[in-house]
Amino acid sequence: MAGKHVAVLMGGWVNERPVSLSSGNACATALEEAGYRVTRVDVDRDVSAVLKALKPDVAFNALHGPFGEDGCIQGILEFLEIPYTHSGVMASSVAMNKIKAKAVMAAAGVKVTDHLIVNRFEIGNQHPMKPPYVIKPINEGSSFGVLIVKDDNPYPPQELTSEEWRYPDVLMCERYISGRELTCGVMGDRALGIIDIIPTGPGFYDYDAKYAKGGSKHILPAKLSPIVYQEVQTLALKAHQALGCRGVSRADFRFDEREDGSYELICLEVNTQPGMTPTSLVPEMAAHEGLSFQDLVSWMVEDASCCR
Repeated sequence: MAGKHVAVLMGGWVNERPVSLSSGNACATALEEAGYRVTRVDVDRDVSAVLKALKPDVAFNALHGPFGEDGCIQGILEFLEIPYTHSGVMASSVAMNKIKAKAVMAAAGVKVTDHLIVNRFEIGNQHPMKPPYVIKPINEGSSFGVLIVKDDNPYPPQELTSEEWRYPDVLMCERYISGRELTCGVMGDRALGIIDIIPTGPGFYDYDAKYAKGGSKHILPAKLSPIVYQEVQTLALKAHQALGCRGVSRADFRFDEREDGSYELICLEVNTQPGMTPTSLVPEMAAHEGLSFQDLVSWMVEDASCCR
């Protein structure tokens, strides 16, 4: 690592800018402490020219959301021939699109829930599917735009037709899976430990539960039977590989355990750019494996490449 110059890409201009800045600054500080020469880059639309001038040895991608994890910045880095962390163009693009990702994962034997594609203006006052169900944007992260419609909702959420709606008009509507929120990280070719996420507030695992201090409790390792624990890890790795992910990813699941001993285990999505903030999940999983935050980000830098 001696003398290796790392450009940490963070910020951007999308909804997840604050999270990205938190992730990026935490990673940059850890990399400096590990001995790398670090330049913090608050990404704007001139990022290609900035990177051409910097000529870093590696780009550490700490961007979240559209442009940062949908294949766009990855394409720029490929064009500039700058090795970068996390997944490549194709895997990033497919994983970010919840519909395409579901198709790939289902084909690989990873169970996903059924869904419909809806236009927010066409829903009106009639439920597109039997409640409870979830409405979410197809290409957003951090639970932005997610709406949960419960059994007792007489009609779809009125936010959908509001002039204040900030997300695309075409949305995904999927069956709501009750039960526990589980997540499992993948680092290279191995699955990390599983966290059982328990929001401390009345809502689901939304933006505040993800990033606010005390927004959720993390049980690591999750209290599951050995069979289910191994199944979650197997599916997380299988989803990572089916999508063509590289470096670090994180798969999110819903686990509904019934009184008769049966259960439903559904993969909701794979995050190719997991958060790296003080309250994020993957650093916690890595620590459980004996890897410090500095170890984790250093591994990611050394794993960086083009043609990912």
